[in-house]
Amino acid sequence: MQIVHIHPSYEAKRDELLTFIAAFDTKGEYVTKGERNVIKSFDLTGETVNIKSFRVPKALNGFVYKFIRPSKAKRSYEYAERLTVNAIRTPAPIAYVENHSILGLKESYYISKHIEYDFDFRALIHDPLFEDRRIILEQFAEFCFQLHENNVNFLDHSPGNTLIVKRDNHYDFYLIDLNRMRFESLNLDQRMENLKRLWLSKQMIHIISKRYAELANKELHEVQDLLLKHSTAFKRKINRKKYFKKKYLKK
Repeated sequence: MQIVHIHPSYEAKRDELLTFIAAFDTKGEYVTKGERNVIKSFDLTGETVNIKSFRVPKALNGFVYKFIRPSKAKRSYEYAERLTVNAIRTPAPIAYVENHSILGLKESYYISKHIEYDFDFRALIHDPLFEDRRIILEQFAEFCFQLHENNVNFLDHSPGNTLIVKRDNHYDFYLIDLNRMRFESLNLDQRMENLKRLWLSKQMIHIISKRYAELANKELHEVQDLLLKHSTAFKRKINRKKYFKKKYLKK
């Protein structure tokens, strides 16, 4: 059984979109080819669209995604729509497709509009001399504040999941990889914890904290101390994992 949900503005292109899904393994251009998920781009009558194919879940998870919890593809689509309603940028959602057996979910796909971006947030981490770095970080703080004010807790708020487009002296931020997200009110501690995965340097923490504190009407030290605490704890956790993994592989 196949479940297909297409945005009304793309309903006229249903057959073409389903053709892409049917030929996903052999057609399309690779955007990313990960161990778990694959993204390919396709030409939809002159418009480039991206299709994300999620890894086929194991039996128990397949049952859960069929009968209990929405699939990652469905969540990606619905979360993108919700972000768009709140004027938070993400590649426009087009459709999601699910293939089911009697027992559970098999293949699932999320289709979105392709955007041409200039760089992602990782570029700011790797290059302290990146052009307009301070301005970008200040505007990114504004973007994060907007997220939190709209009760968006983006659980995968990591450097590769924010794409950045330059428009004159302004920068637009687009969220991707949306399937892990909660919509809830966040206090200041929870807001700063939400930014812990960004792998921020102390200088980046200071710039972001200063602008965020201005917007939230908080003291700089209050915001900065919380962000530094959560960021440091997260880095230590990841570094410990890397250390023990490396030590284990040497045996």
